[in-house]
Amino acid sequence: MSADYTSATQQQRHDWTRTEIRALFELPFMDLMFQAQSVHRQHFDPNLVQMSTLLSIKTGACPEDCKYCPQSGHYNTGLEKEKLLALEKVLEQAQLAKTNGASRFCMGAAWKNPSARDFPHVLEIVRQVRALGMETCMTLGALDQEQSDALAEAGLDYYNHNLDTSPEFYSSIITTRSFQDRLDTLERVRQAGMKVCAGGIVGMGESAEDRVGLLQELANMPEHPDSVPINMLVKVKGTPLQDVENLDPFEFIRTIAVTRIVMPRSYVRLSAGRQSMNEQMQALCFLAGANSIFYGEKLLTTPLPEESADLALFAKLGLNPEQLHTREPAALKPHLQKTPREQSPLFYPVQQKLLTETLN
Repeated sequence: MSADYTSATQQQRHDWTRTEIRALFELPFMDLMFQAQSVHRQHFDPNLVQMSTLLSIKTGACPEDCKYCPQSGHYNTGLEKEKLLALEKVLEQAQLAKTNGASRFCMGAAWKNPSARDFPHVLEIVRQVRALGMETCMTLGALDQEQSDALAEAGLDYYNHNLDTSPEFYSSIITTRSFQDRLDTLERVRQAGMKVCAGGIVGMGESAEDRVGLLQELANMPEHPDSVPINMLVKVKGTPLQDVENLDPFEFIRTIAVTRIVMPRSYVRLSAGRQSMNEQMQALCFLAGANSIFYGEKLLTTPLPEESADLALFAKLGLNPEQLHTREPAALKPHLQKTPREQSPLFYPVQQKLLTETLN
């Protein structure tokens, strides 16, 4: 099946049909990559990557039952629970992230929604991190309008609240929060004037049609999310998805490419699962239009590639970190330009190992 929507995506659309998105997924791989890269170059410098660091400010014991998540209180994953971090600890990590080249500091708390007791502390964290000169992002669960307005007033730049998957597959993954609940929180965030960060997770056993449905929901929002994280499931021992079949890597790359085409001006973040991708797979994801990564030791509770390995890959590909508030390259710190880790097998590992070493 053939399709060419490059000209159509020069302007943002909010009326994508599933037939159109499915046709993009079904393009020959080379045609899809060409279209995605063509769209990407219309709106971004293809050699710049926005770098964020994510810190878990409150870990574990979440009342939600998301089947992919080691922080859910419904599953025994061996995760050590932690209370809300002190302000000084958060600022220390934010300053370190800034020194290491991150332009955005993202903070996550394992809550269904913020409590009245903890919320003032969260607001002060936002104010203080922003005072360091970094963009701020938080994911705290569901928000009401009053909380959304307060976060915006404190200076929060982005709020992350992923849709996770298609509306049809959603109840197979989560039962403690509805798909509409997620849409409602995102609308409140928009009304408050914050930027939206919303994406999903692939490789959870969903169908190809579910990946089409997820991207349709994201692309047909009143405004496209400013950042769209595309996560590949990290299978954690003790969660219901620990034995789900691996997603074909080419299908993941296709998902990145279609995301870029249907949301041409959004930052597309290569997010969770990057630890299991070798250099060749990551390079294809950047070619497909990914232009944002999480950078640091881990993504909430799951590991990321070593910082030196990221910078070594950037050097090989001629990529540079994007400066804050500009689309220009930032200077790399000399002490971060280290020897890359040993080469992984060509293209991608045959099997993704269960994540156990960081949780036990």
